[in-house]
Amino acid sequence: MDVPTPDLVCPDTTWAMGRVSSYGWGVWESRLHALFAVQCRYQLEDESAHLDEMPLMMSEEGFENEESDYHTLPRARIMQRKRGLEWFVCDGWKFLCTSCCGWLINICRRKKELKARTVWLGCPEKCEEKHPRNSIKNQKYNVFTFIPGVLYEQFKFFLNLYFLVISCSQFVPALKIGYLYTYWAPLGFVLAVTMTREAIDEFRRFQRDKEVNSQLYSKLTVRGKVQVKSSDIQVGDLIIVEKNQRIPSDMVFLRTSEKAGSCFIRTDQLDGETDWKLKVAVSCTQRLPALGDLFSISAYVYAQKPQMDIHSFEGTFTREDSDPPIHESLSIENTLWASTIVASGTVIGVVIYTGKETRSVMNTSNPKNKVGLLDLELNRLTKALFLALVALSIVMVTLQGFVGPWYRNLFRFLLLFSYIIPISLRVNLDMGKAVYGWMMMKDENIPGTVVRTSTIPEELGRLVYLLTDKTGTLTQNEMIFKRLHLGTVSYGADTMDEIQSHVRDSYSQMQSQAGGNNTGSTPLRKAQSSAPKVRKSVSSRIHEAVKAIVLCHNVTPVYESRAGVTEETEFAEADQDFSDENRTYQASSPDEVALVQWTESVGLTLVSRDLTSMQLKTPSGQVLSFCILQLFPFTSESKRMGVIVRDESTAEITFYMKGADVAMSPIVQYNDWLEEECGNMAREGLRTLVVAKKALTEEQYQDFEPMQSSSVEYTHSTYTCAHRRLPLCPQSRYTQAKLSMHDRSLKVAAVVESLEREMELLCLTGVEDQLQADVRPTLEMLRNAGIKIWMLTGDKLETATCIAKSSHLVSRTQDIHIFRQVTSRGEAHLELNAFRRKHDCALVISGDSLEVCLKYYEHEFVELACQCPAVVCCRCSPTQKARIVTLLQQHTGRRTCAIGDGGNDVSMIQAADCGIGIEGKEGKQASLAADFSITQFRHIGRLLMVHGRNSYKRSAALGQFVMHRGLIISTMQAVFSSVFYFASVPLYQGFLMVGYATIYTMFPVFSLVLDQDVKPEMAMLYPELYKDLTKGRSLSFKTFLIWVLISIYQGGILMYGALVLFESEFVHVVAISFTALILTELLMVALTVRTWHWLMVVAEFLSLGCYVSSLAFLNEYFGIGRVSFGAFLDVAFITTVTFLWKVSAITVVSCLPLYVLKYLRRKLSPPSYCKLAS
Repeated sequence: MDVPTPDLVCPDTTWAMGRVSSYGWGVWESRLHALFAVQCRYQLEDESAHLDEMPLMMSEEGFENEESDYHTLPRARIMQRKRGLEWFVCDGWKFLCTSCCGWLINICRRKKELKARTVWLGCPEKCEEKHPRNSIKNQKYNVFTFIPGVLYEQFKFFLNLYFLVISCSQFVPALKIGYLYTYWAPLGFVLAVTMTREAIDEFRRFQRDKEVNSQLYSKLTVRGKVQVKSSDIQVGDLIIVEKNQRIPSDMVFLRTSEKAGSCFIRTDQLDGETDWKLKVAVSCTQRLPALGDLFSISAYVYAQKPQMDIHSFEGTFTREDSDPPIHESLSIENTLWASTIVASGTVIGVVIYTGKETRSVMNTSNPKNKVGLLDLELNRLTKALFLALVALSIVMVTLQGFVGPWYRNLFRFLLLFSYIIPISLRVNLDMGKAVYGWMMMKDENIPGTVVRTSTIPEELGRLVYLLTDKTGTLTQNEMIFKRLHLGTVSYGADTMDEIQSHVRDSYSQMQSQAGGNNTGSTPLRKAQSSAPKVRKSVSSRIHEAVKAIVLCHNVTPVYESRAGVTEETEFAEADQDFSDENRTYQASSPDEVALVQWTESVGLTLVSRDLTSMQLKTPSGQVLSFCILQLFPFTSESKRMGVIVRDESTAEITFYMKGADVAMSPIVQYNDWLEEECGNMAREGLRTLVVAKKALTEEQYQDFEPMQSSSVEYTHSTYTCAHRRLPLCPQSRYTQAKLSMHDRSLKVAAVVESLEREMELLCLTGVEDQLQADVRPTLEMLRNAGIKIWMLTGDKLETATCIAKSSHLVSRTQDIHIFRQVTSRGEAHLELNAFRRKHDCALVISGDSLEVCLKYYEHEFVELACQCPAVVCCRCSPTQKARIVTLLQQHTGRRTCAIGDGGNDVSMIQAADCGIGIEGKEGKQASLAADFSITQFRHIGRLLMVHGRNSYKRSAALGQFVMHRGLIISTMQAVFSSVFYFASVPLYQGFLMVGYATIYTMFPVFSLVLDQDVKPEMAMLYPELYKDLTKGRSLSFKTFLIWVLISIYQGGILMYGALVLFESEFVHVVAISFTALILTELLMVALTVRTWHWLMVVAEFLSLGCYVSSLAFLNEYFGIGRVSFGAFLDVAFITTVTFLWKVSAITVVSCLPLYVLKYLRRKLSPPSYCKLAS
């Protein structure tokens, strides 16, 4: 047990520690534990209360930043729930229902607690617990839940539920007021289309899951290899994965066919990075002579409990049958995560996590059924209409005097006025959505666009937040070396030939000197040793810089096998065939690949690399060999990487290091140019790396890592120890730090820090990540449209900041606030206060700091971040991306859009109100999971400005017009019933009601989906037009109320006009009023249209022709030729001049005032689009 710090020790504990020698430590240990626990509890409770009472905005002096365990504290702010009747009416019943349902669900399927595990190699039967099946399931329903599930999704909306109740009421004879088909046909059509669409989507998901789960893999058993399905793989199985094959589950890497003991994997579908990752096999199992020997040893892996972090892993490998037992610590470099692809060789691993416990599944959220904001708004409006319907029915029954069975009359009035909520609303909107999707996919300006979710095209016109991935979305992920700065001289793209000349001259001079006195690089070594005293020549400095760049990296040359070369000879040929055209470079960072490719272009080429050595080829063709003594990989904490190499020709030991300027500035010797030049390159959008070196003597290196007898043996053993955890000398500080299971990274950093002093600054490099085509103008367009852009990336902070600048996500005039790394509540408190003082600056924050802020100050952080013009979140896991989307939705209530191109973006895309996937280098996973798929980022501009805007405005107009169509006929019914002593008798029966909503008015009304206020070119040129849509003015209670007033006015005029003008021919009121109603609707469509399309004109005349024809052929529905209120009517009546002019007069009175008002509004207060159109 560690001795407690003095701050936490009270007098009683000091006395107790003094008595330990008398009583023994074991006696007092339990008492000390209890005492510390009580004291810490009171201390934490006091600090919790102190922080809860403290305002966020305060000075640093008012806060004592103690290193306390703030993570155990409760949240700073607890929402006070309403109590009493108000609470129950508003939220209580929802809370109670949710709690009860959650309790029942938890009882039915308890969530298993995740625990660490011991996995024996090749022995699944030894597993202590039952682990989940290794099957992937993306289906939303099964055979039994499909119909109930789909029906629930449909009828949970008030609109559809209302239609269902109204339709079912017609089975009651006393309530029947029409034909069944007039109610059930539209509802059945909507349900049939919805269920068919869901069935097709569900079947496709089932096929994709079946294909993945049925993939065959080789499983190693005592009897040899057997083929197993991916879904049948268990924890403890030894699985063989071939090159270009998907890894089926999370595994620990045991063996590989690569003789170097390492392999590359592609992780683009896991973390979104297209670069290959180097993985190292467990040294104990890699050294076994044959594959079958894995069953001759007794070994197990101890793995931490399953977690979501894809960038870390802690575990141990133990072989028990050796003397003494071999223990090796395992880290992220020894793991093979599911859904990654083997890029080189064949690998053998032991399965440690399966199914829903794998990293890829834990970082994937379940897809939700997305509902557009327009649909929710219309749902609210239908509730308001329903209240009006109930109120009107009660008024009618009241005016009747509650005579007879009044409750039956009340229900009949509800049915008579049910057209206030038109059943055709759902049909028209769904058909409109399908048309909008078809228009998007047929747009020649955005080829390759696919609409995968046809229910939310209007969401594209309501967006306020756009959350975008970086790699492959904003950038092409193709790095180009642009600048080399040596302090006094800078080289750009146009002067690279000078560098090439200096490198060639330097090595030719060295070769001639080596031939003359056989001293290798002795002159160069003297120059190095005298560097601080004598100023080096430019040629020598360039040579040193290029040499450092080509040696300090984690790049591996890969030589592709030629056609016809068998797998057995592939590796042998790779050792010999160093031809440039056959070589490609692979690394975990594209920056490093760009640097090594640049050194090749100037004459110094990396031709071979394994875990222990590197070979370089000079411009003259000479091959130089270097032994890798130590490799310090890049971490997000250190922000640098280093390598210690020994030149085999001179035995010189050199420590090379490169990293971010903030990390390297304190390490290198004093200079007056580094900070300024880093700023200059960053402003150009270049990603900078500072390169330095330090020559080490044998004594200095022995202090760091004790040596073996010979340099070659030493090189292999120490490197193997560092990377494969073999036992070494007990004096090895670095090895001990690497084997530590607690605070490993801190201890390793402390040891390496002893070397990182007074390093010689060699150069500053600048690399450009090429942006996608037209990224800058697209982002500017989106900003002008009022859309706030957040970049969420798994990349490093420096890289993300550079791309934010180069893409103009952050303008040149804006400041950038880099949120420093915070690990506790106190640090987050102070940093948020510092950030609050900044104004109009972009925010850059890492995923770890974001997690701490959201844990304690969620509301405050989101409030501050939403005020920023741009936000960059780096080192974000897939789950963090989805959580950020959810937070924006909850705290702002605004519509969000997520766009990405990799498998790591799927959770974010599915969580957003509108998800857009880009089909690119990282595969189709994001594209298939998205609501809309595009081929280039720049296409999002037209998708939002043109199609999103038009879809929203058209659907808003269409929805309100359809409701107006129902309101006007319900108003006429109310007037008719009032005239006939409040009798619950329908005005129009049978086919007239169906025809009114279909063939008589459907085509003109539906033609509104072709309407547009401005041309697409104008919408792209003036993105400010898009900003108005986010306010929701096209469909609001204000516009809805206007349409209600119009409907009441027109319905009253039509009915009263028919009664007044046709008082002597009262029996003809059906034909008279219905004719005027149809003409009024056709004219109202013409009034609503802003830009005429030839199909609109055709629809108007087609509907009018259908109605005129129906007067002649369907006269029985109009009271023509049959008894209608005790009278007969001749067909000739409707052809008289009196009939025509009176109908025309009624129509003109109902429509002309609206035309006049529209004209005056256009003249006096024209909308913005009218100004542009003119």
